[in-house]
Amino acid sequence: MNKEMNIDQHTLVDAWQKQLPEYLNPGDSAQVQADAANPQGLRIHINAAGHQFYSFDFQCAYMDPREVRVELVDVERDGQTIAEDSVQIQELTGDYVRHIHECAQALSSMTNP
Repeated sequence: MNKEMNIDQHTLVDAWQKQLPEYLNPGDSAQVQADAANPQGLRIHINAAGHQFYSFDFQCAYMDPREVRVELVDVERDGQTIAEDSVQIQELTGDYVRHIHECAQALSSMTNP
């Protein structure tokens, strides 16, 4: 049975916006927004550092107060959607998914008091 979280989405977004950059690579930046379709969800946009101008959009939803499900929504390069099947994109996606899970763990004291 999934335990309900007793935290409002705005507070969650603020906490993620502060915490997530600590888990990203130097030079990466992230914007965290509420997922309008899911009160327990977040939309995470990450701009990758470097010369490729890659940006990643993830949907992050709390399954319970400790566990998140992360799905890649879109990858863009210089504003254009690109295929997600190259090795480099797969590796970057894997890294970002891991960082998002690490951030969720770091915030578990807030989501699972």
